[in-house]
Amino acid sequence: MKNILATIDFSHNEKLVMDMALDLAKAFGGKIWLLHVAPPEPEFIGFGVGPQYVRDTRADELKKERRLMNKYAEQMQEEGVDAKGLVIEGATVDMILEKAEKLGIDLIITGHHEHNFVYKAFFGSVAKGVVKKTKIPVLLVPLE
Repeated sequence: MKNILATIDFSHNEKLVMDMALDLAKAFGGKIWLLHVAPPEPEFIGFGVGPQYVRDTRADELKKERRLMNKYAEQMQEEGVDAKGLVIEGATVDMILEKAEKLGIDLIITGHHEHNFVYKAFFGSVAKGVVKKTKIPVLLVPLE
């Protein structure tokens, strides 16, 4: 387990996922890749971008997310673990799997939220999608 991918969704429970990744990286001498997948640009999914303030707001959100991911990576480095924070845009499951392949990931750690039937029917589950589509081992961390 030299390369660990820990997915972060900013649901205020990311510390659980990061702590698990940190413990495993320390135990196995691994590197942690912290990954947040932001929703794709509106133009990418077929919607007009809208006024400039919408673009500015979106850019500010992405900057904040990147700063926070870098802060998390720095905290892990202070613990003696090689870590890097990444923020990418796109379809969540597809981007997680694409990054995992490119980085040669040995383990994906993702949080698991329990959702009601209606949510599952419309949105599905990122954790379930990752488990279903990858051959890389996945560790699910309960976030409730």
